[in-house]
Amino acid sequence: MELPVVVSSLELYISEINRFPILREDEEFQLAVRFRKHNDMEAAEKLVVSNLRFVVKIAHKYRSYGIALTDLIQEGNIGLLHAVKKFDPYKGHKLLSYAVWWIKAYIRNFIIRSWSLVKIGTTQTQRKLFFKLNEERKRLETISQKLPEFREIAESLGVREDEVEEMGLRLSQRDLSLDASLDGEDDSRTMIGYLPYQGEDQEMMLIKKEQGDLVKRDIAVVLAKLNERESYIIRHRVMADNPETLQEIGNHYNITRERARQLEKQALKKLRLALPHLGGEPELLEA
Repeated sequence: MELPVVVSSLELYISEINRFPILREDEEFQLAVRFRKHNDMEAAEKLVVSNLRFVVKIAHKYRSYGIALTDLIQEGNIGLLHAVKKFDPYKGHKLLSYAVWWIKAYIRNFIIRSWSLVKIGTTQTQRKLFFKLNEERKRLETISQKLPEFREIAESLGVREDEVEEMGLRLSQRDLSLDASLDGEDDSRTMIGYLPYQGEDQEMMLIKKEQGDLVKRDIAVVLAKLNERESYIIRHRVMADNPETLQEIGNHYNITRERARQLEKQALKKLRLALPHLGGEPELLEA
């Protein structure tokens, strides 16, 4: 009994698009004119489908970047659609000659976006190096029969040496999930389990928490002994996450900004005297 031949969705797609005939130059011109003048969507569709096979051909050139070919083709197809929309048949160029730029642009933008969670290729030089660095390194290595230095690559591409070194480092490393297994799917060990903890130990965290609670309790006792305006200033200007300005306090009590400043200074003085253990750390009160 013969086993059925399994055809992938990509193979099926390529088989389907190869059925569309390549347009003659005069046919392409007429269709492009119909779409440009009359917004004829049927003409636009014929222009697109007749060039889908070329998108696949271009996408194949970018497979070395580790992106699924189907995703590259999809992005290239979007570039083709954009090219058909912008194409001017009266300039004497074939659609494909114009569309190549858009197809490559969409594919390259997708690769850069997919390469890393950290933004890459944000400048023209970085984008140039992203796609040219490895190619130029191989070319120079073939010529000199030795691995070229960053300086040689920089001179050849017309960029700075430090830019070549930085991009070389980025291209040599890909994002790695901290939950990924170290030695395959059956290994329960993950990268996150081997990262050193950079924070404070539990004992120090507990000490700081107890100190903070003690300070808050002592300040609450002192606030109860201050007059109403002094207590308000401490709570709304010194201890608040979004402290009020002296002008706002002045407006609240219908006094001048300078008078509000004097009251603040008076309140802080009383607070320090009542909490001598904070006397050497005024930042705890005035931050």
